[in-house]
Amino acid sequence: MVQTHKEVAPGRFRETFGRYFEDFEPGHIYEHRPNRTITETENTWFTLLTMNQHPMHFDAEYAKHSEFGRCIICSPFTVALMVGMSVSDVSQKAIANLGWKEIKLTYPLFAGDTLSAESEVLDKRESKSRPNAGIVTIRTRGFNQDGKLVCEFDRTMLIAKRGFEVEAKAGY
Repeated sequence: MVQTHKEVAPGRFRETFGRYFEDFEPGHIYEHRPNRTITETENTWFTLLTMNQHPMHFDAEYAKHSEFGRCIICSPFTVALMVGMSVSDVSQKAIANLGWKEIKLTYPLFAGDTLSAESEVLDKRESKSRPNAGIVTIRTRGFNQDGKLVCEFDRTMLIAKRGFEVEAKAGY
């Protein structure tokens, strides 16, 4: 996480986060912190909010007869957490998310598991249509507390160049 402080008035500073387009280098890996322990309640809320009606996510009696023997964390919740964990490192200065691809769910998460994530810069290039930004592609990987890969995906973003970020208004 790149963290700096910007003077917004004499003697007054505002914390800022994120990387500008110029800060990304292919091959660099950013370990996202803090990690996140997932609870059964959060998983149930997510399934209710998204109207996911698969009983593997909230019906313990149903799930105990599955190959896992218990409820599993809803996979879109895993992806959403990994994206959120990566924001301060890779997309705090994003103008737009351009897409996700190759989402792979390689191992289930369960309530009580702790998720960690990291992102590797795969590519960066100048934007052809926006001279104030560039396009960055990363691969984000999520692991459980035992180091088992649970999910990975590629994400492409339009990232502001230094001096072209969106400025927060006073009081924000």
